Amino acid sequence: MTEQELNKAVVTRFQHEVLEQGDFNAYREIVSPDFINHSVPAGTDNGFQSTFDFIDQVVKKAFPDLRIEIKTMVAEGNKVFTHKLMHGTHTGEFMGIKGSGKQVVIPIMDIIYLKDGIYTDHWGIRDIQDVVKKAN
Repeated sequence: MTEQELNKAVVTRFQHEVLEQGDFNAYREIVSPDFINHSVPAGTDNGFQSTFDFIDQVVKKAFPDLRIEIKTMVAEGNKVFTHKLMHGTHTGEFMGIKGSGKQVVIPIMDIIYLKDGIYTDHWGIRDIQDVVKKAN
């Protein structure tokens, strides 16, 4: 398996085991303790634990049936680029927006840096709040 194939497999695993299932053991296996999420709001901790806590305590509570659909994935060197859709029912509060019970689809673009098959950095572009507001 090439470095790019391994990295794509790790990113796919992250989508399903961490984002969809909320599996902290998988998260610990594939994310560096020195991980930096460069896409958090200003003033928010962007490290290893706070990133998982946001997934577990905010995203998964707002969208408990969250499902990721990877539309495009490209690997180059130690980077993986994804265009994906996050599908879910907005049942819980999300960043101050009360659950609507409606289905939402959130487009996301990610850039993930990996070293030896481990996440080290993440940048993401998404319009979650706008999509959720429109669903309400």
